[in-house]
Amino acid sequence: MNRVKTALPALLLALSLLLSACSGGANPQNSPTPNPTEPVGDVTPAPTPTPEPAPADPYDAVRTYWSEDQLTQAWGPDQVVEHLFFHPVIAYPQWAFHDCPSSQAQKEGLDDWMVTVDEYNKILQSVYEKGYILVRMEDVWSEQPNEAGEMRMVRNTLMLPEGKKPLVISFDDVNYYQYMLEEGFTSKLVVGDDGQIWAECTDPYTNETFLTQDLDATTLLDKFVLEHPDFSLNGAKAIFSLTGYQGILGYRTQNDLDIAADDPRRPAFEQNRQAEIDAVKPVIERLKETGWTFGSHTWGHINLSTRSMESIQKDTLRWAEEVGSLVGPTTILFYPHGARPDGDKDQGESYGPQFVWLQSQGFRVFASVGISSYSQVKSTISAVICDRLHPDGTTLRGGNSGKDVDRYMQFYDARDIIDLEVRPDLGVRWPEA
Repeated sequence: MNRVKTALPALLLALSLLLSACSGGANPQNSPTPNPTEPVGDVTPAPTPTPEPAPADPYDAVRTYWSEDQLTQAWGPDQVVEHLFFHPVIAYPQWAFHDCPSSQAQKEGLDDWMVTVDEYNKILQSVYEKGYILVRMEDVWSEQPNEAGEMRMVRNTLMLPEGKKPLVISFDDVNYYQYMLEEGFTSKLVVGDDGQIWAECTDPYTNETFLTQDLDATTLLDKFVLEHPDFSLNGAKAIFSLTGYQGILGYRTQNDLDIAADDPRRPAFEQNRQAEIDAVKPVIERLKETGWTFGSHTWGHINLSTRSMESIQKDTLRWAEEVGSLVGPTTILFYPHGARPDGDKDQGESYGPQFVWLQSQGFRVFASVGISSYSQVKSTISAVICDRLHPDGTTLRGGNSGKDVDRYMQFYDARDIIDLEVRPDLGVRWPEA
């Protein structure tokens, strides 16, 4: 037992000497500490990846086409800014005018108020060749204090390239109503994989659904401006005049007040409505980025000349809630049917209580329909009234008196535009050549 106790310390001492020899006798305190940031041996550090540049927006060439030093022509307050408005264009005229199951009265209504894709393309080409340039409707007038400190609207002086004439274009009812889906129109606007606006369309003969930029007024104007960037002043396109009763831009974003909060159908309705709202937001964003703006056409496409104050108020507030909340606030109201509030009492310096209430809701520009691009800045209230011209079947055929051919000659010759081969045989009222 004593031999074991004596041998154990000796064994431990020998083991310690052996380990010391294996380590080369180095003093741990004097050994270099490895630096984890230094490369080991001949290993080359991995290069930092270069981020891919963001693809150029093709509309940059439109926004920057005209430089400030090229805008040398002053278009003053006494010079007319022309204004044309369209409804959605007919993508399949043979279907719309002849083959669809709609009534003959409905087909003749389409003939009255719409143009076909081919006619629309010809009109764009003609106004371009006649020297017009697109301007934002919001840039034509502005609100400023007068000498008494009262806010009033004024016509702005527009700076244009030499030889150009300003043109505003607006589009009514770009909502893609249910009847349009059945009568030869496109069905909605979408953002494509390329980040650009496309139109969804279903061929009425084959039921094939596809995306196109060749059958819709919005995408056709987009294409035309990209091909002719000198047609746009600082990226301007046109303004949408939207209702809300069947949603906007082809998305059913409208609320249904007939479905009560405790109705068992309400959750499914709200889920679908929210999906439509989420889907339309990137479309609105891209349209704004590429020069489009938005105005009100009332929520229910109501006749402002015959509705009560209470009815107008409910409609206006509902538009703000369901449409304005998506596209943003607007100062522009487009009268449905061209019908002015208060029974046309907005003419001259006069106006009625309904006009005053609409103005109190933020509207400043009140647009009707007429035989010229008339406008008047009111002096006793901050508001502008104006008219728009309407290229459509009615005016292409010459109007009731045949005078519309001459009225529109500054833009195009209706006889070169109208497609009488596909339209119904309803005659024309053109003056003798």
